[in-house]
Amino acid sequence: MTGERDLALQAKAWPFEEARKLVARFAKTPPAKGYVLFETGYGPSGLPHLGTFGEVARTSMVRRAFQSMSDIPTKLFCFSDDMDGLRKVPDNIPNKELIAANIGKPLTQVPDPFGTHDSFGAHNNARLRAFLDSFGFEYEFQSSTDWYKSGRFDAALLGVLRHYDAVMDVMLPTLGAERQATYSPFLPVSPSTGRVLQVPMLERNPDAGTVVFQDEDGKKVELPVTGGHVKLQWKPDWGMRWFGLGVDYEMYGKDLIPSAELAGKICRILGGTPPEGFNYELFLDDKGQKISKSKGNGLTMEEWLAYAPQESLALYMFQKPKSAKRLYFDVIPRAVDEYLTFVDKVHGEEPARKLENPAWHIHGGQPPVVRSDVSFNLLLNLAGAANAETTEVMWGFIRRYAPDATPENSPFLDSLIGYAVRYYQDHVKPTKRFRAPTDAERAALDALLVTLDKLPADAKADVIQNEVFEVGKAHGFTELRAWFQALYEVLLGQTTGPRMGSFIQLYGVAETKALIREKLAV
Repeated sequence: MTGERDLALQAKAWPFEEARKLVARFAKTPPAKGYVLFETGYGPSGLPHLGTFGEVARTSMVRRAFQSMSDIPTKLFCFSDDMDGLRKVPDNIPNKELIAANIGKPLTQVPDPFGTHDSFGAHNNARLRAFLDSFGFEYEFQSSTDWYKSGRFDAALLGVLRHYDAVMDVMLPTLGAERQATYSPFLPVSPSTGRVLQVPMLERNPDAGTVVFQDEDGKKVELPVTGGHVKLQWKPDWGMRWFGLGVDYEMYGKDLIPSAELAGKICRILGGTPPEGFNYELFLDDKGQKISKSKGNGLTMEEWLAYAPQESLALYMFQKPKSAKRLYFDVIPRAVDEYLTFVDKVHGEEPARKLENPAWHIHGGQPPVVRSDVSFNLLLNLAGAANAETTEVMWGFIRRYAPDATPENSPFLDSLIGYAVRYYQDHVKPTKRFRAPTDAERAALDALLVTLDKLPADAKADVIQNEVFEVGKAHGFTELRAWFQALYEVLLGQTTGPRMGSFIQLYGVAETKALIREKLAV
């Protein structure tokens, strides 16, 4: 155990670098609450999305890295800001009239348009938990409504009231003149309408723990800031939450750096220490533009998981979180194959190298043995050559390539085959553009037919690859890249492709000869 801990303390992978911040934080004194608290936040007015997955996955990686360095217990809170007032009617729900009548109310007081839960907030919280559970994340769900109404935030809220002027000094410089005139960190819940109000405070009574404001019916109302009678604006709420929960680590997108700085100042005003932080870059589309939900110019998590396993998405989240990365369909096959490479290598690596391998972090320090036999890109090319519409067609070729592999003993490979067929049909097949061979290419393809005729049906990939090389060289392709590109464009209808030796072994020598004859006949 000591040896593993020493290796973890020296490891260079970014989750270990982050975890060492927490080791240093508690080097002298362990946390008074008895555990190190990691937090991720969630706004439950919408459904969980790719960013939700990325934040929880990355935070879990740091948590696991810390656990390999320290005996201090840890917790991960997934915190739902479900007391927030509903600002607009979502586009993707039924019974919109029901929701429209409840705009402004806390999400946990808005009726559930789906009719399955006590409130819209409870419905979306259930979706969040089901989402996180489907990926096997270890976490504790926390509800803002529960913390406010149970009184567990009371001491922190009274602290905001006592330090009202200091909090305002932090917030007001970030606001425009018009907003400054009415701003208050406290959002009272109207006794008459139940809505969360953005109104100025007429009076503050720290000794009584109350605020006074004008309600929507025009009456002057005094409410306690405790017990769920008020909600904080989200930036002060973030800092108050850090203080009230004792959060030790939280990550956030680059766009939230200014907000996190404000939250940190408010946490200190209340007498707390802000958590260790990590800001990650945002995603770009295939043109390098920032992804926008309203523009619909990005790849959704549902789309990714329709065409590739979740491990590939976790790898994408692990790699270079501080760099802006393009997120579109073409990155999926490479992410799958990189995952297969990492998870295959990890079991033969020495202990120090294992800690640098993404598979260690993706699988919480316990990477499984995964049988794939064939790369995802090769499966895509096989699907294309065979024009596969079902996994059964693909397994017909796979069994010849790996006779002992079956869907039952190779479930991961079976799932990859399903993903490959779906990806090929939806995203490769529509873009295929075959061309006729030039005279020089036709002569080389004729020669390749002769060469393949001489090969045994069970020829191995390396032997086949060497023969393909020799044909290209013998027919004047001084740049062998041009020869292989010709094979891809003429035979497969694409500009890039697989290692031909591996492809021919998988697809079959006889089948490849038939494919060449078909294209030569055009």
